Amino acid sequence: MKNYKVKPIAPSEITPKELFYGRRHFMQMAGGLSLAAMLPKSVWAVDKLADVKKSSYTVGEELTPYKDVTQYNNFYEFGTSKENPAENAGTLKTRPWTVTVLGEVKKPKVFDIDELLKLAPLEERVYRLRCVEAWSMVVPWVGYSLAELIKRVEPTGNAKYVEFISLHDPEQMPGQKSSVLEWPYREGLRLDEAMHPLTLITVGLYGEVLPNQNGAPIRIVIPWKYGFKSAKSIVKIRFMEKPPVTSWMQAGPSEYGFYANVNPEVDHARWSQAKERRIGEFFKRKTLMFNGYADEVGQLYAGMDLNKDF
Repeated sequence: MKNYKVKPIAPSEITPKELFYGRRHFMQMAGGLSLAAMLPKSVWAVDKLADVKKSSYTVGEELTPYKDVTQYNNFYEFGTSKENPAENAGTLKTRPWTVTVLGEVKKPKVFDIDELLKLAPLEERVYRLRCVEAWSMVVPWVGYSLAELIKRVEPTGNAKYVEFISLHDPEQMPGQKSSVLEWPYREGLRLDEAMHPLTLITVGLYGEVLPNQNGAPIRIVIPWKYGFKSAKSIVKIRFMEKPPVTSWMQAGPSEYGFYANVNPEVDHARWSQAKERRIGEFFKRKTLMFNGYADEVGQLYAGMDLNKDF
């Protein structure tokens, strides 16, 4: 496994969160109440995660500023524009929260979110995030390998795939009142993909609790796949013998395959994937095979036709 070093980002390049959020909301709110009292704590409070260790799973690239990571999102449960999640995610309540693990496992279990936070030591891993729409980020995620959870529930010999199911609650997630997708959101991996050490159960970013608009309180991050593959606000994990039908496969089977591996040689039906624009940069850069993680994960797909199995 490669051991990369991060190029530190200058503090001057990051807009302080309190200033960024305060500007927008102060103008919207009148009266003498304090701003902090009027904002949903689950979105706007700064909640540091304790005992987070730096990980060797790190790329040596400049970090995308916090304000961009948390204000430019795809999370259709809160709307289809990039700004909608940050604007609308205050309705999501992340406590209490449980994740049910079931299906082809010897030890099915309902995990409380606080139990999951303590299941394994938390690490900060700086991963590239590549969106199918040809934009990308570099994000310091906080979490631990999904394999830590999988080992505890002991998959049976029939378990070949893992399905992730997100929360379905239109009152908390107003975007679910639209028909853009069939809800709840579903994604899936092969079991060996899920067990790969890079596949991350994610509970934070930039050393803080995961913001609602980024998939709170728990999501998956799979750095060699397009971002839509990483299910957010997960409430259920199911182990299966057959591959699950994922939400985007169901919505556009000719555009979105099961694997969703970053492959610059396979174009999306409506645009090229050969180049990408890193958020904050003007010029496009060449898209890397498997998002730059070919050495780590390429063997998972040995002998496969990556044009067919996209």
